[in-house]
Amino acid sequence: MAWLRPVVRRWSIDLTVVAAVLTVAEIAIITGREAHAVPRDWLAYLLGGAMAVPLLARRRFPVTTLYVVAAVLFLFYALGYPGFPPSLVLVVPLYDALLAGRLWWATPVPAAFLSIGFLVSMRNGLRPLEAVAIFLPQVAVVAVAMLLGALVRSRRAYGAEVRRRLQLAEEERRHDAERQVTEERLRIARELHDTVAHAIATITVQSGAALHLVDREPERLREALTAIRQTGKAALTEMRTTLGMLRSDGAPPVDGRGAGLDRVPNLLAAVRAAGLEVGFDGVPADPRLTGPVDHAAYRILQESLTNVLRHAGSSARARVRLGWEGEWLAIEVTDNGAGADAPATIVGHGLAGMRERVERLGGQFDAGPRREGGFRVWARLPQHATPASADPGGMP
Repeated sequence: MAWLRPVVRRWSIDLTVVAAVLTVAEIAIITGREAHAVPRDWLAYLLGGAMAVPLLARRRFPVTTLYVVAAVLFLFYALGYPGFPPSLVLVVPLYDALLAGRLWWATPVPAAFLSIGFLVSMRNGLRPLEAVAIFLPQVAVVAVAMLLGALVRSRRAYGAEVRRRLQLAEEERRHDAERQVTEERLRIARELHDTVAHAIATITVQSGAALHLVDREPERLREALTAIRQTGKAALTEMRTTLGMLRSDGAPPVDGRGAGLDRVPNLLAAVRAAGLEVGFDGVPADPRLTGPVDHAAYRILQESLTNVLRHAGSSARARVRLGWEGEWLAIEVTDNGAGADAPATIVGHGLAGMRERVERLGGQFDAGPRREGGFRVWARLPQHATPASADPGGMP
């Protein structure tokens, strides 16, 4: 029944307004005194009621209500009954018309009544100043009613605009939160991809080597199994940390640092234990790098060497180069693609993830097959990444 309350309230207000206007109109008719006026009869009082009853439709048809009331009032004057100020019955429909924004439709009504009344008064012998003194209060009442309607309309429009902007702001905040959740999921997915892909590729190659060592060089089997165990433990540690963030608020470490170039020696040892010959030029760790750049550089090296293990063939050789070009860190990973199964191109999420990391930091990235054979991954990362462009997930 909650929907009934505003309806009852609205009708109560409308009936009160009609009763008030009806009372004022009938009192004005009873007390009206004019020379040469037609005596009041039942029709005069009936017309007084006809000026009030149309106000029941003032909410839905404000302009129509105004003109109906004006027409009845004009008929009342035309029949010669004792006149009364038109503002007594016009003030409410004028307010409603301005509340509906119908200024140009409403203005002719009071202008016509007041102008005709002023001319009639002058014709009946009133001096101009006397006529102005009589009609000035009526002009003021009409003006106040119209200004009040326009003011209320303006306030309602302002309130509606404020509510609309608040709603848009709320929707924008919701979309921004959804976007941040999506970016966080993509970041975690990228971290898991890099961790799992590298571990699986390394373990696959290392286990294949272990199988060959079982019969040929059993004394080296322990070394191969140890490498597999270390690779698996490292991958599990990174996965626990990454997945642990899903149970928390997903916030990165406070210092923004995660797996960085200081892990390059371990990374090289793991891929070399898998049988890949890797040359390295450069200094792995550099204190000049910010956390996001350091993390992205390590992930690019990790993913590139993983791709070499998976695609370049068992007898491939790789070379890693790290160097500074001004304030840019240049990374290059190449391989000779010596294996028979080396593909012409590499496709998948790995290269896309590397490109996303680099572009997020405002760097440059390129990857593709070399003319002399093999594959090349090249990236340039800025020494300092701004907070807006930095990878939000310096994952450990």
